[in-house]
Amino acid sequence: MSITDITTARPSRTRALHEGWSLRAVGGAIPESFSDASIPATVPGLVHTDLLAAGLIPDPFLDRNEHKVTWIGSTDWEYRTTFDWAPDGHDRHDLVFDGLDTVARVAVNGEVIAETRNQHRTYRIDVTRLLREGENTLVVHFESPVAAADRASLEIGYRPHTYFHPFNALRKAACNFGWDWGLDAASAGIWKPVSLHSWSGARIAAVRPVVTVAGAEGRVSVHVDVERSRSEAPVALLATIAGVETTLELAAGKTSTVLELSVADVDLWWPRGYGEQPLYDLQVALLEGGEQIGDWTSRIGFRTIRVELEPDAEGTSFRFVVNGVPVWIRGANWIPDDAFVTRVDRDRLSRRLDQAEFANMNLLRIWGGGYYESDDFYELCDERGILVWQDFLFACAAYAEEEPLWSEVEAEARDNITRIMPHPSLALWNGNNENIWGFEEWGWEKRVQGRTWGMGYYLDLLPGLVAELDPAGNYTAGSPWSGTPEIPANDPDHGSVHLWELWNRVDYPAYRDVSPRFVAEFGWQGPATWSTIQRSISDWPLTPESPGMIHHQKATDGNDKLTDGLVAHLPLPDDTEDWHWAMSLNQANAVTVAIEHFRSLSPRCMGSVVWQLNDCWPVTSWAAVDGDERAKPLLYALRHVYADRLVTVQPRGQRLVVAVLNDSPDALDGDLVVRRLRFDGTELASATVPLSLERRSSTEVDVPERVAQVGSARDELIVATIGGDRGFWYFSEARDSNIPAPSFTAEVRRDDEGYAVSIHADGFLRDLTLLVDKVAPDAVVDDQLVTLLPGEDVVFRVRSASEIDGEALLSTRVIRTANQLVEDWSR
Repeated sequence: MSITDITTARPSRTRALHEGWSLRAVGGAIPESFSDASIPATVPGLVHTDLLAAGLIPDPFLDRNEHKVTWIGSTDWEYRTTFDWAPDGHDRHDLVFDGLDTVARVAVNGEVIAETRNQHRTYRIDVTRLLREGENTLVVHFESPVAAADRASLEIGYRPHTYFHPFNALRKAACNFGWDWGLDAASAGIWKPVSLHSWSGARIAAVRPVVTVAGAEGRVSVHVDVERSRSEAPVALLATIAGVETTLELAAGKTSTVLELSVADVDLWWPRGYGEQPLYDLQVALLEGGEQIGDWTSRIGFRTIRVELEPDAEGTSFRFVVNGVPVWIRGANWIPDDAFVTRVDRDRLSRRLDQAEFANMNLLRIWGGGYYESDDFYELCDERGILVWQDFLFACAAYAEEEPLWSEVEAEARDNITRIMPHPSLALWNGNNENIWGFEEWGWEKRVQGRTWGMGYYLDLLPGLVAELDPAGNYTAGSPWSGTPEIPANDPDHGSVHLWELWNRVDYPAYRDVSPRFVAEFGWQGPATWSTIQRSISDWPLTPESPGMIHHQKATDGNDKLTDGLVAHLPLPDDTEDWHWAMSLNQANAVTVAIEHFRSLSPRCMGSVVWQLNDCWPVTSWAAVDGDERAKPLLYALRHVYADRLVTVQPRGQRLVVAVLNDSPDALDGDLVVRRLRFDGTELASATVPLSLERRSSTEVDVPERVAQVGSARDELIVATIGGDRGFWYFSEARDSNIPAPSFTAEVRRDDEGYAVSIHADGFLRDLTLLVDKVAPDAVVDDQLVTLLPGEDVVFRVRSASEIDGEALLSTRVIRTANQLVEDWSR
């Protein structure tokens, strides 16, 4: 029987219950003006977004308004609606909540049917006996998340955590209580869809396709779980993919089975840059008496992924191998894209992944202090070939392993492993963020006083569930992780590391003193784009330390660290716009130094996952894209340093080498030309080395002594070039050099694609950048951070939906260089 020939009898019915909701405050820290207020509520949604829509609170993203809305998290809230119902012949009627945030009591027609304590799982409740013909009432009461976390912490006993609230006592997004880049806006609400599901006989409860590849054959073991309303009725399951199908009968009382499918000459799914991303429709039908009573559909891809942690002569490797090919990871960490996560839709996610692709990324790590992402996120990554590293949601804290948390963790893990595992982009499950490291090195061991702290989750429960539910998947106990509890978690010779001494205490050239195997977190702060700051902060005068700017800097001693990390490299400007440019440039330069070094260590080091791609509100942070979705200079730096081909000059002890990385699908043949120049363009020495690099390979070439031996460190640099790629080495920091004042000619031309800004370098220009959002907030430029030798030219392409003054693009506020910062200081 073909799936297209099936007729449908008594089809199950899913009815969204998203209309007619109201919201009111019912307890806790209620302002007097809210005591009797009832407002319309949007479902899915959050209390904050409903209050914003009603005009009852100021936007917490602006100025210091965050302080004006913290009462929301200390308040109890009630959602209420009614819906009509009539008997329809079905056996069962289930109320299904895809997500409740977080401590909730649910009542239908006055009877409590569920009490929940976990934001990260689904709830399905049989309400058949409670439904009345005609109008039915549905009420969801939410306890204050701040009070609930405090109470739970007392009940289970103190465990160490970062920041202010004991987020580790609840199964709720940790960053919702505030982070060093996020506002404290503890939320409540029906944050995912709610529906009434009516069905008879049986329903498909879960489908888990386990994909393997053997030669040219793709295999799918389709694990199906069925829930029954009547155990005596036999049912059948039909699975089909790529024209191949199989059917199995499920005997009366049986609730699970596995259907095996094989596809000959399968097209493999690859990460971006390594091949195409073919996706196959997998369909499963549930049949009773030959007629369909339920179905499930998903797109899957055929690939193999191994995350290898293997002992070797240098320690323990950490590398991703896809379809037998090692992949050098060019990645970023992902945080929630909005502090009010229900505002993030598929289009917004698509824009963010456009920016990840622009930056040549092939992996995003979903960090453990946020959320399991939406189906849209994983589907978009499947389509684009972006690998996903998925943390389980434990971050920067010790977690009790006793009930009720243990069972809640198991339930949420089962839900989300089952939901996410079909996606070919999923490359790694990871147990936690920094918790093992914290126990070892942050003083937690003495503070937990012998209590449980989470290791049972990371070494027992979670790997067991991954093995059960996603047996082809990969699992690591934490990040950082050495591969074994016997070796410190953050040992750079073993597994993955987080490098936060850099930024917190040590300047960024010291990245070159570390030789890691894989870097899962590192980064440097920089401000949001200028137009984002202008929109979100109304300080006058605006200074780096004015009240709004300080409020939008959440890191401990953040501005001091910005200054300390700048002044060794560039002068600290007094003008706020110059300060903004200097800090933006320094962020880009710091991360460039790090990644060029990491890539030069290939194949010892096999990946870089920068902290972080995105922001959740307007804030000074480590992100490459700010909270208003605008690219900071860092995103352009990542585009350069994550390019398929990279040329970088690196110190190796007392000598210099040129590392040439060819992570492209094609061989690289050509002459490597290494020159020592003065800033005025005069060539002082040169060498030419013929190179031939296979695809996905790298090499190092010593810089000959006559080129490496500097005459005047303040006046000279090295330029290494092969083909269209080149790298620079400066013998002194920009602030200590004789880099010339910026000298160039520029013109702008309007055309069908926007604006073309042509710049001719009369002298050496370092890190030439157009800050085009100063002209129009929606303006986007195709490149930034371009270094030109005297006599060279570049054309920047600028796009904007609005009509802009082209001449404004030539302003010195817009056209920026490192030269200008040094010149202004010396002047």
